[in-house]
Amino acid sequence: MRVVVVGDAGVDLLARPEGGIVPGGDVRAGARLACGGAGANTARSLRACGAEPTLVARIGADAGGRLVRAELAASGVHCAFAVDPEAATCCVVVLLDAEGQRSMLADRGAAALLRAEDLAGCIPAGAAHLHLSGYVLLEESSRAAGLAALAAARAAGLSTSVDPQAAALLTDPAAFLADIRGVDLLLPNAAELAALTGGPEPASAAALLGTVGAVAVTSGAHGAAWVDRTGVTTVPAEAVDCVDSTGAGDAFDAGVLTAWLRGHSPARALRAGTRLAARTITHLGACRPPY
Repeated sequence: MRVVVVGDAGVDLLARPEGGIVPGGDVRAGARLACGGAGANTARSLRACGAEPTLVARIGADAGGRLVRAELAASGVHCAFAVDPEAATCCVVVLLDAEGQRSMLADRGAAALLRAEDLAGCIPAGAAHLHLSGYVLLEESSRAAGLAALAAARAAGLSTSVDPQAAALLTDPAAFLADIRGVDLLLPNAAELAALTGGPEPASAAALLGTVGAVAVTSGAHGAAWVDRTGVTTVPAEAVDCVDSTGAGDAFDAGVLTAWLRGHSPARALRAGTRLAARTITHLGACRPPY
């Protein structure tokens, strides 16, 4: 099963301070460098689920870009990368608290400059689906590329999905919904759903069904729900100790998509997503196949 993912690929610097951060002072911390970016995270998880992902992204001509390409290729992800001669590869500083919840300081760099022409030939023969990271649509400099990706997928007869990615960036919900009209599956978390509909409850997703075909919404420890014209299906979250929540939503996307594209029921797709998300948060970094 071939899946095209359009989104960010970058470097994550994960840091867990030992105590509070002291302005102007030194604080001991656990730190790790890892391949990251929402698109890369989803692509690696898709590969771990047995899919054949192609990741379309823009990286810099720098050490970060070389690291990202090598890590993804080693994971079995086909990299269809445009290389920016000036902008740096996307880099995110991830600050983790004692409960494993993360705050992100992001410099999207070259990823924010993805262009429509970067997508040329991005859909391989036999591809079944295209997944788009909402970051591409929510940055004006890359929005045209996101719209071009969805249009190319539809023209090629592929199903499509979008993860909104960031509630704080959904400042114009009407514009975002106009951009994703006709998408088969929307994959928001509860905060993103609230930004789009006014409410975080899964039932509020019914208001989106005139725009998208179905909605799979995550609610963290409260589980996940699938909403379509037949009603609402819910599953609980798996109980695990959270070490690092980075990439949990991206892993959820991959689990849901793989099961859904194989024709499984909404409940089974949700369980696949919550299982993959649960395994992701038990270690540092967004994705460490195999699962």
